Amino acid sequence: MDVRVFDSKQDLGRAAAQRAAAAIAEAIVRAGEARVIAATGASQFEFLDALTATPGVDWGRVEMFHLDEYVGVPDTHPASFRRYLRERIVERVHPRTFHFLAGDAADLDAECRRVGELLARTPIDVAFVGIGENGHLAFNDPPADFETEVPYLVVDLDDACRRQQMGEGWFASLEDVPRRAISMSIRQILKAREILCVVPDARKARAVRDCLDGAVSPAHPSSILQTHPATTVYLDRDSAALLRQGKGGSR
Repeated sequence: MDVRVFDSKQDLGRAAAQRAAAAIAEAIVRAGEARVIAATGASQFEFLDALTATPGVDWGRVEMFHLDEYVGVPDTHPASFRRYLRERIVERVHPRTFHFLAGDAADLDAECRRVGELLARTPIDVAFVGIGENGHLAFNDPPADFETEVPYLVVDLDDACRRQQMGEGWFASLEDVPRRAISMSIRQILKAREILCVVPDARKARAVRDCLDGAVSPAHPSSILQTHPATTVYLDRDSAALLRQGKGGSR
């Protein structure tokens, strides 16, 4: 795992976007297309702004999936991840396909199977992820299931995760935050050829320390990224503040 530390979240976002664009280009050369998983949340703003502004990306050959979606939230809701991804990716660069998760589907298990079958057809080239304040990876809150092989599953959201969503301004109160979500599984995320983990802000510092400096454990779900052979973690000085001295390279 390659840990990189930058002076600001803007610098972090630009560096991650540069690598993301290169990974997409490499996949298109290799296979004629790129299959990409996109994350959401406030931590991804600068990265997605930089990526969608990067010239020369052949978005017409990019097939995209997203990590998770709230259960029961329509795609018109301000907190909907479908809305987020439409506004921040689809309407800006028009990828060939974006396979959305319908968290308000009548049959959630069928929706998980539908998108999971599309996801599992061929390997994912690059996954964009973050680390939650409670260490979650996608919406796999602690203790995370490191064993299930299903691509997507319905999960319960713990109170720490729900407080993060409220704190980021997506919901007016904790009661408004859904208690369940559809999430990509841990093992499915790890199947991506390359993972770019974008984690700015001081509020993530404790989770970054626990997941990168500590042992791999379901109690710290994103610690599993230590086992992936091609993961790069992009931090700013605030999110890296609690790491062991000398951990990661500075930019």
